[in-house]
Amino acid sequence: MTEVVDRINDVFVDAGCQGWLRAQPIGRDAPVVDVGGTEPVVAASVYKVIVLVALARAFDAGQLDPRASVRVVPADCTPGPTGLSLFSDPVTLSWWDLARLMITLSDNAASDVILGALGLAAVEAVIEDLGLTCTRVVGGTAALQRQIIHDSGALTLPEAVGLLASNNTIHDSAAFDPAYTTATSGADIIAVLNGIWTGTVATPDTCSTMRAILAQQIWPHRIRSGFPFADVMVAGKTGTIGPIRNEAAVVEMPGETPIAVAVFTRAARSDVFLPVVDAAIGRAAHLAVTELRAWLD
Repeated sequence: MTEVVDRINDVFVDAGCQGWLRAQPIGRDAPVVDVGGTEPVVAASVYKVIVLVALARAFDAGQLDPRASVRVVPADCTPGPTGLSLFSDPVTLSWWDLARLMITLSDNAASDVILGALGLAAVEAVIEDLGLTCTRVVGGTAALQRQIIHDSGALTLPEAVGLLASNNTIHDSAAFDPAYTTATSGADIIAVLNGIWTGTVATPDTCSTMRAILAQQIWPHRIRSGFPFADVMVAGKTGTIGPIRNEAAVVEMPGETPIAVAVFTRAARSDVFLPVVDAAIGRAAHLAVTELRAWLD
């Protein structure tokens, strides 16, 4: 594995970012590709996969009705670049469809509505049950936004985002440090994906729905960019905040064992858009998955 690890590290260096990666086959006692994959990293919105599992368990336990109607008022929502907070009028949808927005669009409003209904204790119970030793969820997206406003000295969220995206001045935030914010590791998040794909983190039917939702994610610019083929399934969740760009996904070739891969990065530059880092995530994932496919063959 040494050669592929070196090649993956070269991909990160060429893209101007730090990188952490973990990849392993689903449901198999097999080798892993690991590049700092057991180190704590900033989760960004990748934590929403854990919230999804907590929600699924609430359905299974009868604590929430997955198809109950939930009314959401956009003006009361956590702001975000996608989803319900952009709507003009109140909307009504089911818990499952809120989860779908949380995962497929990374809808901050949907995730905070779900987290508010569940409570942090439900998420912490998933973390403890699955033995996720590097994972901590300190709050939802609204709490994270308050943190970056405070740390940047800004008065509003747009002002804070603008300051933190500037390469001309130095601004940092506890939201970019895994010691202080919601954090995980490649190994931890792959354990969650493995449980969803093997049907062990919730009932089989509920796990099946979670897999379907993860496969509906719309973003093609990270791990999917490494597998641009119609017959390859990539089901996952991105995460982005400031210089942090992540994705964790399951990649499945036709007739082959699915492979889970998690890639976390921190860019040297603060630009809002860094396509070179997005592409590096796809390239690194491709190298790792290709290495494991050769072993499984």
